[in-house]
Amino acid sequence: MAQASDRSAGSASGSTPGAFPEIIELNVGGQIYVTRHSTLLSVPNSLLWGMFNQHSASQLTRDSKGRYFVDRDGFLFRYILDYLRDRNLALPDYFKERASLQKEAEFFQLPELARRLRPPLVSKENSIGDEAFHSDPEEALPGAGASTSTTSTATSTTTSTTGTAAAIGPRSPSLEARKSGYITVGYRGSYTIGRDIQNDAKFRRVARITVCGKTSLAKEVFGDTLNESRDPDRPPERYTSRYYLKYNFLEQAFDRLAEMGFHMVACSSTGTCAYTSSDPNEDKIWTSYTEYVFCRE
Repeated sequence: MAQASDRSAGSASGSTPGAFPEIIELNVGGQIYVTRHSTLLSVPNSLLWGMFNQHSASQLTRDSKGRYFVDRDGFLFRYILDYLRDRNLALPDYFKERASLQKEAEFFQLPELARRLRPPLVSKENSIGDEAFHSDPEEALPGAGASTSTTSTATSTTTSTTGTAAAIGPRSPSLEARKSGYITVGYRGSYTIGRDIQNDAKFRRVARITVCGKTSLAKEVFGDTLNESRDPDRPPERYTSRYYLKYNFLEQAFDRLAEMGFHMVACSSTGTCAYTSSDPNEDKIWTSYTEYVFCRE
């Protein structure tokens, strides 16, 4: 009865802040976030401001656990929430979802954030795009003013590979200022060795490949191939050891980590052996567990 009275009072109060608790739990596309009510109201006339200021608590959609539900990209919402907290935009290196995040900013009616995410935001000095490589390499050579058009064309063709590679190194501070992070990939497998080792060896690959590390970093690297069903409510800045991959081959995880700038720094493995029966002449079953530690500096 007390809850019903509170709900009625909240509905009657309309847009009064008292209709909502100070701490708000959000379910955004399956990702759980906890923030203050005042944070959601920090940008006037935004979508969240309208939801939590112009409506009562009873008018908003909730999930089965009573959390306010927003059907948007749960991973990208962390950047929306960070912006609401302090008006800063901090994106990880090699962030590939800039265009998608801009769409999210427009959906949540955050025009200033959407403006920052547009391509013109990147200055020519810090850009590693085409503008950084279009300068004529002949200008840096003494006595190059009398070069013919044929020479310029040949030089341009040659430097399209070597010049580009050189420019990416010293001219791009963003590539050198990567945020460090660790991801541990675990892998369990077993195989059977018969009496005739050469002919009877039978290998079995276990599909479950586990991932340990910071939640946000794991999602950035593996994206949709990351299965979060064993730890679905883990906040982005917390660590987990319960994720696993949808890959069937360990090398798929290695390739992905290499593409994202990681390299292996450590590896450890354990193994056990057991007989299929009490007869020592029967097949032996070996089980092993290996962990590979990757780092991006």
